[in-house]
Amino acid sequence: MEEKQPAIKVENVKKIYKLYDKPSDRFKEAFGLAKNRHKEHYALNGVSMEIMQGETVGIIGTNGSGKSTILKIITGVLNQTEGEVTVNGRISALLELGAGFNMEYNGIENVYLNGTMMGFSEKEIDEKLPEILKFADIGDYVYQPVKTYSSGMFVRLAFAVAINIEPEILIVDEALSVGDVFFQAKCYQKFEEFKKLGKTIVFVSHDLSSISKYCDRVYLLNRGQLLGDGSPKEMIDAFKRVLVGQYEIPDETEEHDIALPEDGVNPELLEYGTKQAEMTEFYITDEKNVRTTAVIKGSEFTIHVKVKFHERIVAPIFAFSLKNVKGTEITGTNSMIEKAFLEPVREGSVKEVTFTQKMSLQGGEYLLSLGVTGYAGSDFQVYHRLYDVLNITVVSDKDTVGFYDMNSKVTVREAVDGEARIIPYRQEA
Repeated sequence: MEEKQPAIKVENVKKIYKLYDKPSDRFKEAFGLAKNRHKEHYALNGVSMEIMQGETVGIIGTNGSGKSTILKIITGVLNQTEGEVTVNGRISALLELGAGFNMEYNGIENVYLNGTMMGFSEKEIDEKLPEILKFADIGDYVYQPVKTYSSGMFVRLAFAVAINIEPEILIVDEALSVGDVFFQAKCYQKFEEFKKLGKTIVFVSHDLSSISKYCDRVYLLNRGQLLGDGSPKEMIDAFKRVLVGQYEIPDETEEHDIALPEDGVNPELLEYGTKQAEMTEFYITDEKNVRTTAVIKGSEFTIHVKVKFHERIVAPIFAFSLKNVKGTEITGTNSMIEKAFLEPVREGSVKEVTFTQKMSLQGGEYLLSLGVTGYAGSDFQVYHRLYDVLNITVVSDKDTVGFYDMNSKVTVREAVDGEARIIPYRQEA
């Protein structure tokens, strides 16, 4: 039996970005007018991986852990600062919607554009086109410019191209979360076919149930460092410990000046209001009261907001809402709806507001908005609003259909001698 060789080998890879406080510092350093005006941010810090031919490997971690960065380096989209990367085999990658597509071209033209870029002749693309169009299943939209496509149609066509150009290595970064549940099921069936054909698959996902089901092995990244690799169960358990601050980070993290993400805060958030009341602090805690921006689906979490009142307000209303990354508002509430606080607040006082609830949203990325409003007589007043202020990552090991989980209890009954008998559900190990 032929011994399997590494399809991808990553050796001690570092990716360092220079961060400047202001654009003029970058200019001064570039032209030698000043030295060391930057801070170093390690997007990856000494990461090593070896992925064998025929393996399906997952990469998991919170936002800012380096998952997408390592995939971009493997595919050649980014260059590493240090270290070596070796790839043996033809790679097809689905990293970002729009990558490699001309938005003015129609679907057919983009299929030929991508196929040509991957080294196929026009005749070879002609032969593959029927299968690509069948898999994408977007009908006559294939003759329209892709700039008119919905994100779902876009990912259908992009994935159809990626899997039908006979790759030896398939790399997917969260893109499947855009498609509907039926298309996702079709994609994962294709994963199974690829596995049987001995192809190598590497994918990043917040859907831990897919990671657990399809992966032979999983790498866990955190803040640019590799924490470990092992079976899906081992690494998912370790990931959950990371989320609640109970995973021991290796000592070598202290040897470098690693710039950490600003707790998921959006640096370009939109805010407005009269500022008669002002939100001065906001953060999220998990069920163990640990600050985080990653919440395990099914667990309890709390949104904390500190509000300072610069004037007396008769009955302030405190609110939050959550939307997905496409901008669809999914859920939210406020203190008036919940009948939690309908009192006057004096000038100079500070209120600490908390919203505690169970996380029932599907695995993925969400944006939190906050507000303090009220009424002056019959006029509605906005004192302070913060839109898309925090990014929340929901980590799931069971995603159902749609935006949130109904937490259904399922029983199957079999009629035996005229009576119903409950058949217990046995979960596979």
